[in-house]
Amino acid sequence: MQVLSVSSLKGGVGKTTVALGLASAALNKGLNTLLVDLDPQCDATSGLGAVSDFGTSVAEVLQTPKLPIIRRAIVPSPWNASSKMDVLVGSPRSLLLDNPAPSVADVWKLEEVLTQIEDEYDLVIIDTPPSINALTRTAWVASDRVILVTEPSLYSVIAADRARKAIAEISAKLTPRLQLLGVVVNRLRPQSNEHEYRIKELREMFGEQLLMPFFEERAAIQQSTGAARPIHAWPAEGAAEIAKGFDWLLAGAVSDIEHGTERRDRVGVVGRATRGRANPITELIPNEEAPQSRAEAKKKRWFRR
Repeated sequence: MQVLSVSSLKGGVGKTTVALGLASAALNKGLNTLLVDLDPQCDATSGLGAVSDFGTSVAEVLQTPKLPIIRRAIVPSPWNASSKMDVLVGSPRSLLLDNPAPSVADVWKLEEVLTQIEDEYDLVIIDTPPSINALTRTAWVASDRVILVTEPSLYSVIAADRARKAIAEISAKLTPRLQLLGVVVNRLRPQSNEHEYRIKELREMFGEQLLMPFFEERAAIQQSTGAARPIHAWPAEGAAEIAKGFDWLLAGAVSDIEHGTERRDRVGVVGRATRGRANPITELIPNEEAPQSRAEAKKKRWFRR
C-alpha cells in the first residue's frame, strides 16, 4: 500500500482538485483506493459524492482509532467501477483536532488507522488542510510521499518552499521514509507574464522536483468536480487532456505498486514530545532493527508518549 499526501500551505490553489484528479486516475488504472479527507472543509468528500450513513467521520477515527469506528467512517464513492474507490469522510469537527503544537502520539494516529486496513487498498490519497498544524503533520507522518500543489503567484511559491522545509524536518526527525515527490503547478495562465516569472522561480527552487505537466485553468475540471464525477468520465472538451495529465502524475507517484515493491518499511523512528518546546517534533529516538510493516511497527511501539 502506498500513501500519498496532497498538500499546500496556502488555500485556493486547487489542492483538492489535484487530489480528486489523482483519485480519478487511480480508478482508471484499476487501483483499489482510499481517499482520506483531512481538510475540515470536506471538499474531497463532496467531490467524491460520499455520504456517511452513520455520522462517523475522520474526526472520530483520529480520536478513537479502533477498527469498528474506522469501518463506520469509510464509505464507498459513487465513482466505484471495476476497482474500489472509498472515502474516509471528512468533517468540520476535525478542525477541533488541528492543534498547532500536537503531541507525538497525536501525529501518529493516522498511521495507526492505516495499519489496520493496510491489506485492503493499493493506494491511499490524503487531502490535507492548507496549514502546517496537527492534521497536516498527521498526514505526512503516515505518508510515503507528498505532492505539493501551488499556483504561479508570489505567496503560493513562498508557501511551497515553507512546506518543503517542513517535510524535510519531519522526514529527518520522525519518519525517514517520507519523501517530497515534487511540486504540481495548477491554475496556470500561459499568457501571464507574472505566471511565466513564477514558473522560472519555481524551476530554480525545485529543479527536477517541479513536476510535469502543468495544469492550466480549464472549465472541464471545475465542471467535473462540481458534478462529483471523475475527470476521466467527463465528456466536456479538454477533459481527456486533463485526465492524461493526471495519469502521468499518478504514474510517477505509484511506480512502486506497478513493480510490486513494498515501501512500508519503517527506518528510523520517531521523536518524543519535550516539555516546554513549541514544536514537539524534536528528538530522534535511536534506531533498533527497522520493522517491515505497519503492523510490526505498531507492535514494537516505536514512539514514547
